[in-house]
Amino acid sequence: MATHLSVKADYEALLDKYDTWMFDCDGVLWHGDRPIDGAVEVLDILRKRGKRLLFVTNNASKSRRSYKGKFDQLGVEARVDEIYGSAYAAAVYISSVMKLPKHKKVYVIGMSGIEEELREEGVAFLGGTDPADNTLEPFSLANFTLDTDVAAVLCGLDLKINYTKISKAFQYLTRNPGCQFLATNDDSTFPSADGLLPGAGSISAPLRFALERDPISIGKPARQCWTAFRQIHFDPGRTIMIGDRLNTDILFGQGGGLATLLVLTGITLKEDITGPNASPIVPTYVTQSIGDLRTVGSG
Repeated sequence: MATHLSVKADYEALLDKYDTWMFDCDGVLWHGDRPIDGAVEVLDILRKRGKRLLFVTNNASKSRRSYKGKFDQLGVEARVDEIYGSAYAAAVYISSVMKLPKHKKVYVIGMSGIEEELREEGVAFLGGTDPADNTLEPFSLANFTLDTDVAAVLCGLDLKINYTKISKAFQYLTRNPGCQFLATNDDSTFPSADGLLPGAGSISAPLRFALERDPISIGKPARQCWTAFRQIHFDPGRTIMIGDRLNTDILFGQGGGLATLLVLTGITLKEDITGPNASPIVPTYVTQSIGDLRTVGSG
C-alpha cells in the first residue's frame, strides 16, 4: 500500500532518505508552459539541501539542449547533463545498443528534438521535418524511391503526422530486410496546458495495426531507457522517481529498483489508486502535488 504524505514530518523524512531525485516533467513540474504551483521553489529547496536532480521525460519533441531553454524560460535551474528525454534515449540506443553502421539511416516520424539528438550521436536520418514529407498531397508509390540504407524507423510525437510519413515508414519496415521498428515512447496521451492530447503512442498506432507488430519502445518504462544513464552512477536505494503516470513513471522507477512518488497533478487521478478498480501498479508514496514539499523550507 502506498504511503500518503501530508504533513511536514512526512516530507522531511523523504528528504532524509533520498539523495538523487528523478523527475518527470509534464504534469509534474509544469503543464505546457505554466509551472505547477511551488515546483520551482521545491527544486530550489532540494538543491540547497544538496540533492542531485535528474529530469527524465518521455517528451521527444525537444532535444536536451532545447529542453534546457524551456527550463530557463520557466525559471528552473537545470544543466543539459541533468536532462534525459526519450529522443536522447532513442539516439543512444540506436548508436550504442543497435550500433547502427555509419552508412545506414533512420527514417524519422517525429519532430526536431529527435533529429537533433540523432545528429549529436552521429546517426544519419531522413524524414522528420523534411518539407517533402510534411505534405498533405496524396502519397503514391509510383513517385517513391526506396532508400535501401534505411535500417530503422523511429516514431515519436509528431504534430504534423500525415499519410505520407506513415506510408514511407511502412515501405521501409516491409521492404528493407531487418529494418527495426522503434518508438521513443508508448504514452497514449500527454497533459498540455489546456488538457489531454494524443501522445507518441498514438502516432505509432497506425503502423502497429498495419504491420501487426509492436515497436521496440525506448522511453519510460522500458528497460532500454536505462541505456541513456550509462555514464551516471547513483545508489538505487537512495534514489526516488517522481511522476504523474503509473504505467510509465512509476513503473520505470520500480524497474530500476527505485522508490517512487506519485503526484496527482497530471494523468493519474485519486480514483486510479484507490477503491476496487485501483491499478495494480502501486507507488511507494503519494502526494497531491510536488509543491507540497515546500512545507520543509530550505533548511
